[in-house]
Amino acid sequence: MDFVVPVDSIGDAARIVSGTTRITEDPVGLDIAKSAVRIIEAAGLLEDGFSFQTGAGGVSLAVARFVEDAMRRCRVKGSFASGGITGQIVGMLEAGLFDTLFDVQCFDLRAVESYRRNARHQAMSASMYASPSTRGSVADRLDVMILGAAQVDVDFNVNVTTTADGRIIGGSGGHSDTAAGAKLAIVTTRLRAGHNPKIVDSVRTITTPGASVDVVVTEAGVAVNPARDDLACMLKSAGIKTLSIARLRDLAMEGAGESQRLIRPDDEAPVVALQQYRDGSIIDVVRRTY
Repeated sequence: MDFVVPVDSIGDAARIVSGTTRITEDPVGLDIAKSAVRIIEAAGLLEDGFSFQTGAGGVSLAVARFVEDAMRRCRVKGSFASGGITGQIVGMLEAGLFDTLFDVQCFDLRAVESYRRNARHQAMSASMYASPSTRGSVADRLDVMILGAAQVDVDFNVNVTTTADGRIIGGSGGHSDTAAGAKLAIVTTRLRAGHNPKIVDSVRTITTPGASVDVVVTEAGVAVNPARDDLACMLKSAGIKTLSIARLRDLAMEGAGESQRLIRPDDEAPVVALQQYRDGSIIDVVRRTY
């Protein structure tokens, strides 16, 4: 240590929470969340010992709220919830719906306070969370993972790294790790963001390979990965109609502006970042945009 610098405050705790960590009130988002929970129930995973993770976006938090309702209705007690923890998940712990929380990041002030005082709200390292070399990592013990997406393509590849025009959004967190580890990986997304289609022929950047994604849920319907015939049969038996991912792509494109349909990466542009998968392999690159 070279210097000690005294400051009046180490930060503004009120800034820990943001608008992105609040349950959506949009009817479309709520319908998507309800569909996701119907899929969890149809897959037979909502039973004692249930383990669960969701992101901190508005739709993901709505999924957590509806999962809570379903757990109460079915009298299910889960083993753990994990990931970046929000007040919604803390409430489920305090209600006795989960035995433990495994926390790799607090997303709001209620989560911070819970971690401070509740011994059942446990911290976990990134290695414990998702390292493929850690036997029995938390990600590999998940029953259900709810994932978001900036783009999904017809091969079920998911992009949460860049926008359609190539700007870097941010880190992917445990997106690919939990998708690979969970028994059921559900992507929830709207068909479009404004005039930008989110279901496309090919994602701009592969963050999570399609082989790890089981189902995509949108306001227009549900698409099941063809590799999961067993899941498709379960959904059919539960009366949940499914569409092909290609059909969702077509519906997404119908409302897109022509300029958004034609966005293509420049394969000659310099590489500015590498997309590394959980096993250390490079599965894609990010190229400079102009």
